[in-house]
Amino acid sequence: MKKQILAALLAASSLCMVSSQAGAYPALFPNSGYSWVGDTMPFYDGQQFRIFYLEDMRDGDTGFHPWSLWTTKDFTDYHHDSKVIPYDTDNEFAKDSALGTGSVVQDKDGIYHAFYTGFNWRSMPKENIMHAVSRDLVSWQKIPEDSFQGSKPYIYDDTFRDPNVFYNADYDEYWMLITTRNQKPCGVIALYTSKDLKHWEDKGVLFENDMGSDANMECPTLVKYGDYWYLTFSDQWPARVVHYRMAKDSKGPFEKPAQDYFDASGFYAGKLAQDKNDLYLVGWTPTKWDGLDKRPTDWAGNMVTHQLKQRPDGTLYPVPVTKAVERLRKAEKLTPLTQSGNVTATGYDYQFSGKGYADVVMSKLSGIKKITGRFTPSGQQGKFGLMFNVGPQQTGSLNLVFDQAKQQVAFYNTDTSKINKANPELAVPVSLQPGESYNFTLLIDDTVAVLYVNDQMALSTRMYALPEHQWGIFSVDSDVVLSELNSSTF
Repeated sequence: MKKQILAALLAASSLCMVSSQAGAYPALFPNSGYSWVGDTMPFYDGQQFRIFYLEDMRDGDTGFHPWSLWTTKDFTDYHHDSKVIPYDTDNEFAKDSALGTGSVVQDKDGIYHAFYTGFNWRSMPKENIMHAVSRDLVSWQKIPEDSFQGSKPYIYDDTFRDPNVFYNADYDEYWMLITTRNQKPCGVIALYTSKDLKHWEDKGVLFENDMGSDANMECPTLVKYGDYWYLTFSDQWPARVVHYRMAKDSKGPFEKPAQDYFDASGFYAGKLAQDKNDLYLVGWTPTKWDGLDKRPTDWAGNMVTHQLKQRPDGTLYPVPVTKAVERLRKAEKLTPLTQSGNVTATGYDYQFSGKGYADVVMSKLSGIKKITGRFTPSGQQGKFGLMFNVGPQQTGSLNLVFDQAKQQVAFYNTDTSKINKANPELAVPVSLQPGESYNFTLLIDDTVAVLYVNDQMALSTRMYALPEHQWGIFSVDSDVVLSELNSSTF
């Protein structure tokens, strides 16, 4: 195996990566500018994060989704390499006419191993687990003879993918988690183990869908952080959100926390990664057809990263990435333009009376922003929040809405004046108790906005009409104080 890998690496070092395009620029939620970020595969190399991902070129090629790479130390400055592992364009029956999700692991000799999904819609089975090696994480050599497919009892014709490989010190072996299905049929995460990263043994089902559906559990990760093992996966249907489970042993049993997800379906395929101190969840927020707010979502978009914090009971919650928000230090003056209705302004504190509609409109948003504030509701009636793309009627077409009665924060892709009669596009549960104060942070990068609420939940959204338009705060029959509003940038 070692001779085979060394030969492969020598071949890889001679490859000319003519498709690689590199650059470094600041961003909170990056994409390349000419393509889109699909499923991410974060790997910490001891100094920085190498975030491999399925690059959605949308170029009409018969193949699709090469592995490409973001490199970052702080989740704000990114270096990009395109097509570090390409799909096969020479053979229409190749196992990897398209690439799917996988993972990267380093062996004891310092060699990097990528395990990924090879997909070909013309053949059966359509999905295979495939292997490549590298010395520098940029130039990779495939080892096609190491490929393997699913075996009974898994239904493997369409679903045998997303290998997540790591060294499990507790059992002194490499583990591979695979998204597949059993004979019920129902989505399961299968466990394969290896001593050499070449020969893999099926150890059966590690975890079966416990969500009351038969959905596939895509892009699994299993990470030990503190005293707990955390298993994450994305349900392919119906909710399409990232879930997690907890256990004291990597083999389980895995417990479902009361709040088992971090964000709504505006954040998908999140995978866990950790550096020397912190835990992260890296996924993507989708674009929409034709770049229009009212259109359905696409597959792939911009990369979004949440930092995860651990409570004393082991449960997790999302917060903005500390290293990123620390870069956003340049304070900007908020400029209120107009206000209407029963609202009293004192500096950047605003008291809404709870009678009818009231708002405060701010100047246009542009560039990368961090907006922070605090809100204190006095009752549980009405709604309040942040509105964007504000028009001449002092209402916005895009709204982040706090709903005390439903105990949720939601994204409404409709006019502020119509939110009482509309259904939200996205929503997550939050506690909104009268008399309690809650902090929020809104991170904005171009058309992506991610709201974090008081160490509870995140809400990732796409808003095409947000940049270069006025925004504001509002209340609809809500007695609430919005205070300490601040804005900052790089």
